This record gives sequence, C-alpha cells and structure tokens, in this order.
Amino acid sequence: MALTSKDPHNLGELASVILLGARIRRREARGKSTKRLENRVDRIRKDAQKREDAERQK
Repeated sequence: MALTSKDPHNLGELASVILLGARIRRREARGKSTKRLENRVDRIRKDAQKREDAERQK
C-alpha cells in the first residue's frame, strides 16, 4: 500500500530508501564509493513505479 495516493512506494520501500540514504551520506563523508548503494535505491524506485503503473492499468 502506498503512503499517499501520489506516491508509488510502500512503507517498507520508503524505510529502505531512507536507510540507504543515511548509509550513502556516511560513506560519502568517509570518501568511499556509494555507487552500489545508489543502484539499490534506483532499483527500489523503479520496482515501485512498475508496480504502481501495473496497478493503474488494471
């Protein structure tokens, strides 16, 4: 279930993205690569959008 009617992400996905964002900031502060974590965030967002698009087409 989406958090709002205009948001394709459910609560679990939002929590994951927020946690990953915190990890990204910590790694950036240490000067380490964040590409892997950024790719995970992108994948979560794309999956949520695909699911929402499929729901709207029903």
